[in-house]
Amino acid sequence: MSDVEEPIEEPVEEQDLDLEPEADEEEEFVAASGATEVKLFGKWAFDDIEIRDISLVDYIAVKGDHATYLPHTAGRYQKKRFRKASCPIVERLACCLMRKGRNSGKKLMAVRIVQHTLEIIHLLTDQNPVQVVVDAIINSGPREDSTRVGGAGVVRRQAVDMSPFRRVNYALYLIATGAREASFRNLKTMAECLAEELVNAARGSSNSYAIKKKDEIERVSKSNR
Repeated sequence: MSDVEEPIEEPVEEQDLDLEPEADEEEEFVAASGATEVKLFGKWAFDDIEIRDISLVDYIAVKGDHATYLPHTAGRYQKKRFRKASCPIVERLACCLMRKGRNSGKKLMAVRIVQHTLEIIHLLTDQNPVQVVVDAIINSGPREDSTRVGGAGVVRRQAVDMSPFRRVNYALYLIATGAREASFRNLKTMAECLAEELVNAARGSSNSYAIKKKDEIERVSKSNR
């Protein structure tokens, strides 16, 4: 009888052993499928980003399809008017850094600077740095500007409202220009200067180059209404 019982017990143990690897595979699959959330540089989430100015929601591309792992999509955003509005906002910031001849085309360098900038912002503010960038752009775009009106020798300035798209473009230009001037002939790195500029602009501080320029533009246009 003992000879008959032993072979019955052995296959049961083998079946149990065979089931264990399958369970492990299922757990691995669940873990892999759960890691589909898109995070910038694998760290910064886009889900909780809030655009507090309703007029700029369509022009600050930061959520949904515009969430990327890297600010380097190699898109052809200059081929058609207004297409760059769909370019991820952090990538647009990186592109703004590639200026003044010697930096033209060095996008990997610009991406690296942006990565270091986001790390520094997180250390300074303990917030999601993408949110700080969005707030800085909202605060730095002038809402009013002045244009030249007239001809035949008679020229005067006329105050005009600035479109939301131009507000975003101008804010990026001012932020990048302020960071570049601050880091020129300075021991501070470009990433440190850019982080400082973004944090000050997000707070609305007058220490920011972009905020100072924005206030100046709005003051001039107010006098020309």
